[in-house]
Amino acid sequence: MQYATQLYTLRSLSPVDRCRPVVDAGFDGVELVGVDPPDGFADLGLDVAAAHVDVETLEADASTVLDRVRGVGTDTLVVPIVEEEAFAPARVGETAARLDALAARVADAGGRLLYHNHEFEFEAGTFERCVGATTTLGFELDVGWATAAGADPVSLVDRFGERMPVVHLKDVRVDDSAPRGGVPVDLGAGDVDLAGVLAAARKADVEWVVFEHDDPRDPDRTVRAAGDWLGLS
Repeated sequence: MQYATQLYTLRSLSPVDRCRPVVDAGFDGVELVGVDPPDGFADLGLDVAAAHVDVETLEADASTVLDRVRGVGTDTLVVPIVEEEAFAPARVGETAARLDALAARVADAGGRLLYHNHEFEFEAGTFERCVGATTTLGFELDVGWATAAGADPVSLVDRFGERMPVVHLKDVRVDDSAPRGGVPVDLGAGDVDLAGVLAAARKADVEWVVFEHDDPRDPDRTVRAAGDWLGLS
């Protein structure tokens, strides 16, 4: 199992500085926002776990996008979010069919497609309905937002781990007054059963665990602290 940082965590830094904390913290790689790595990436010895690309871009030309990310060393694409209404109970079947059809196109081109959750997919059991209604689509479980929604991420990895080659390791402090039901915090400072998630991920042969913090005050310090918590440095 390898460890990466989602570069969204470091978006407030200049492009040339975004990967240095990842290297210094001992991570194996990064997860891209879009298809292009930051300046200087090729000289740092980092791998690419996956690339987050919006669903409309993928539907327009999945093959070209896949070719571009292959150039930086991955064949894994991730839809980072769809509109919240798409996971309403009346529409989740339609959304599952849409994403699975796109996953089939990506697979035909030699890649794989995952879907990354937030909190809204767990209302009325729609996340599990999406898993059950798809065959080619994989999932990148964000354990922080799952926890904020009241779901048990350890159970989800136990049940669906073979569909989850990548797991987002995010810690949140559950807070019903927060916009998504939780506030992102440093690893170990929140309410996510991180140790349980990591144990379940190892058991499921998850390939990549990707650290992410949605809104760090000091992203450099936050990534280094994550590496320390994980024992990477």
